[in-house]
Amino acid sequence: MIHQTAIISPDAIIEEGVTIGAYSIIGEDVTIGKGTWIGPHVVVDPHVIIGPGCRIFQFAAIGAIPQDLKFGGEKSYVKIGPDVTIREFVTIHRGTKSGGGKTEVGKKSFLMAYTHVAHDCHVGEMVVLANNTTLAGHITIGNHATVGGLVAIHQFVRIGDHAFIGGKSAVVKDVPPYVIAAGDRAILHGLNRVGLKRYGFSDQSLSALKKTYRILFRYGLTLNEAIERVHAEVEMVPEVETFIRFIKASSRGVTR
Repeated sequence: MIHQTAIISPDAIIEEGVTIGAYSIIGEDVTIGKGTWIGPHVVVDPHVIIGPGCRIFQFAAIGAIPQDLKFGGEKSYVKIGPDVTIREFVTIHRGTKSGGGKTEVGKKSFLMAYTHVAHDCHVGEMVVLANNTTLAGHITIGNHATVGGLVAIHQFVRIGDHAFIGGKSAVVKDVPPYVIAAGDRAILHGLNRVGLKRYGFSDQSLSALKKTYRILFRYGLTLNEAIERVHAEVEMVPEVETFIRFIKASSRGVTR
């Protein structure tokens, strides 16, 4: 299942059922999980772990050293979870010492063509990054988030679980979970109701999130005032607690 023109380091660990296409290069200290399919002309640089069942298309480049002037050649990693799809010309760079040393993509995520995942990013599970999504360094994207095409996200920004970022947006502050954000610079446009219903959120949770969103972003209150009011007036279902916890933890500021 490995094409005769592929170049494989003797130190790489290739598990059962892996396919590697023509002219692909697999570096040292690379592990490729069972059943993963790697197309032609893919480059996997050293210190990369790829889970089972992944699909990596032609001209993707995974594990190159970070585009960070502070990088000193230290050993760092890229980790790709199981069942991840990586389309053409995607680039994923290794981590840095200052960022924890690892860039990570969670299971069942879908990275469309020309996506860039910079050093020390942590992409959650079942995330969709549409064509030409650009992640600067140290970004965290929550589970089930969707990022539209041609989106640029500033370094250190966090995107919450189940958030939806509209195409051609520039995101410079944290985007809370469960919401829609879009624009240059991105602003909020309400709850991601379609996505939340798709994932089976209850009417009780949707109602509580709607009230929380209104208090936080429509009443003209400071965040501290709004959070106090949420605690006083809204049923504290787990999703609301997640929403408030995300906002309290923000260091870049929250998209309003």
